[in-house]
Amino acid sequence: MNLAWIPNVLTVGRMLAVPPLVALLVAGRYDWALAVAVAAGLSDLLDGWLARRFGWQSRFGGLADPAADKILMVASYMTLAWLGYLPWWLFGLVILRDLVIVIGGWVYHVVFERLQAEPTQLSRFNTFCQVFLMWFVLVRLAGFPLPPEAQIGLEWLVAFMAVVTLVQYTWLWSMRAVRITRERRAGERPPR
Repeated sequence: MNLAWIPNVLTVGRMLAVPPLVALLVAGRYDWALAVAVAAGLSDLLDGWLARRFGWQSRFGGLADPAADKILMVASYMTLAWLGYLPWWLFGLVILRDLVIVIGGWVYHVVFERLQAEPTQLSRFNTFCQVFLMWFVLVRLAGFPLPPEAQIGLEWLVAFMAVVTLVQYTWLWSMRAVRITRERRAGERPPR
């Protein structure tokens, strides 16, 4: 096996960890669910480090790694909301943000130019907040004495960041689309 595929194998393994994580949460085995989430988180750190350290980056990895993170996050949030440990409105807001960004990115790609994923610093912080909230809830469910008031604060922080980053992405990509349209009208850029 080519060693350069190790990061991709870890990424696929993280995707395969989602069904057991959901099943363990539904079964009330929160300690084991936390263990699976920890393993998935460590694999995310390891595949990223290996890809950067040894130059084992690939187009597949560039697409699959964030997809694996998003699948894990969405499945966790949906299951925790279904079990009553996260509010449904928060799950809906997080999903709505992602759907708008994905659909907007697809439209931009089709109508204007090839889309290059460029996460902003705010978006990275948004992802950090979402992951931190998921970990907080899992650690609480596993029996660690964390204050429930802190979870409420984290939920509002995740909601705030979802709205702020949605507005930011909409503004940034809309301005790019306007610039490309003007350049095409001025004949500075060929039509797509």
